[in-house]
Amino acid sequence: MTLEFRRLTGPALDAALDDVAGLRIAVFRDWPYLYDGDTGYERRYLETYRDSPGAVLVGAFDGARLVGASTGTPLEDHAGDFAAAFAATGLVLEDIFYCAESVLLPEYRGRGAGHRFFDLREAHARELGRTYCCFCGVVRPADHPLRPAAYRPLDGFWRARGYAPLDGAVARFSWKDVDQPAETEKPLQFWMRKL
Repeated sequence: MTLEFRRLTGPALDAALDDVAGLRIAVFRDWPYLYDGDTGYERRYLETYRDSPGAVLVGAFDGARLVGASTGTPLEDHAGDFAAAFAATGLVLEDIFYCAESVLLPEYRGRGAGHRFFDLREAHARELGRTYCCFCGVVRPADHPLRPAAYRPLDGFWRARGYAPLDGAVARFSWKDVDQPAETEKPLQFWMRKL
């Protein structure tokens, strides 16, 4: 299986969003997100990327099939969601590029896609004149009953790429976990690096 990576913007990005929605639902169902997603929510969420002129979608393709995707957009396009998390940092949202989700089907993992996703999004951020890149990851309790025994956090990978947790920058979002009857709020820690 050979992967080809393409950086998509504008109409090409828009054309891939339904496939990205399917990937998000499938991949985020697993630990640590445990997301019990639906297509309607995904379509609404992904409109941010369709509507942002600074957005990028890095697609991982096996032939014509999208098997992985990583998105990003100027952070101010998410100001309603993230402004509170950044309020006490002294950082200006317009200096920051937000690296959103990276999702890849399990059978394609371990082939360097994570690095390519970051490389291409960071290159896009530099082209936009951004000073920083950030992303956020859900924080789950170490004793969570659905945590797999063999789970290995991605902290080492993120640190090796120059990212570190941003003190005090925590967003809070609600979604329905696969084992819960209703949505519950989760903390998401921001990580950031200077470009």
